Amino acid sequence: MTRDRLKELTLLGQSVWYDYIRRDLYTGPELQRLIDEDSLRGMTSNPTIFQKAVANSELYDDFIRQAGDQGRSAAETFDELAIEDVCHAADVFRSVYDQTGGNDGFVSIEEDPHLARDAQRSIEEARRLWRACGRPNVMVKIPGTSECLPAIRQCLAEGININITLLFSVPRYRKVIEAYLSALEDRVGQGLSVDRVRSVASFFVSRVDTNTDKKLDFIATDPWCTSFERASAQKLRGKLGIANAKLAYHAFDEAFTTARFAELKGKGAAVQRPLWASTSSKDPAYPDLYYVEALIAPNTVDTMPQETFDAFRDHGDPRIRIYEDLPHAWSVLSGLRELHLDAGEIADELEGEGLRKFSDSYDAVLKTIEEKERTVRVG
Repeated sequence: MTRDRLKELTLLGQSVWYDYIRRDLYTGPELQRLIDEDSLRGMTSNPTIFQKAVANSELYDDFIRQAGDQGRSAAETFDELAIEDVCHAADVFRSVYDQTGGNDGFVSIEEDPHLARDAQRSIEEARRLWRACGRPNVMVKIPGTSECLPAIRQCLAEGININITLLFSVPRYRKVIEAYLSALEDRVGQGLSVDRVRSVASFFVSRVDTNTDKKLDFIATDPWCTSFERASAQKLRGKLGIANAKLAYHAFDEAFTTARFAELKGKGAAVQRPLWASTSSKDPAYPDLYYVEALIAPNTVDTMPQETFDAFRDHGDPRIRIYEDLPHAWSVLSGLRELHLDAGEIADELEGEGLRKFSDSYDAVLKTIEEKERTVRVG
């Protein structure tokens, strides 16, 4: 009998969301099949995914041509295109949302990443996207920068579901949890319900190792370093991403087992689940499910690209591992400090790098739409 490995993850308390969206997923039977057969529980989108979908298919050509005929800019076209895809996908996931009491079945739409340092404009954009989508099972993605923490709190207090993205450090994650709890308390203080407010905190994993491993590889081959330092660098390779996420989950456990949250839970509040992002293995030296299997945990989400999703369906080992060897996670941080590498500084680097990449992707999808509009018009 064939194992339903992805369904087993659901039974263990971890929801799998698809890190992928394209128009033919929801216009045909494929998305519903993934929900029915593989227990898919949600979907995330970003400009990079849309750029590839637009550039590598003809699915959006008619839409782009019509938008061009109506005089819309590339930014306006992308906005309408993304909202339409997210809304239609959310409609397919609505049955999951209803069956899970509003805990799953979400589709995320991302704000313009150029707003990541501007709280007020982020609030306004989140409100606009929330109204435009008009579905309870949509989440608006706001980066978890220090500047946008007030925006996250305000939007959640207004009842907008928020996916806080680009989290790389446990201290910043704790502040995101605080923003969520405070937002719920704000609602309670105003006599508003909290039972339908949902949020996830997207904690990035493999990107942490991509950055750290480069630094460790330099130390491991630096003749000016001691043999002990070179050996330590080799041993720490590929360790920080998982250790960092395990410590984040420990922070989650602490925050949502307090009397403070118990009072909110009594009013219907749900936990803000950690969402493991960037869980595909970027380094071929690591197994394809290196990060996914290590971070199986109750009350979490793993957003997987198509290749990782298919790989887990084929040969994943669904077993809760998040609690394994937590002291080792702390020792990884200590080992890095001995090599003069600081996890906080690495997180700051990654945040800046992530914001640049997201902004570049946004600019790239606009350029792709402009090029497509010229191409389809000539054609």
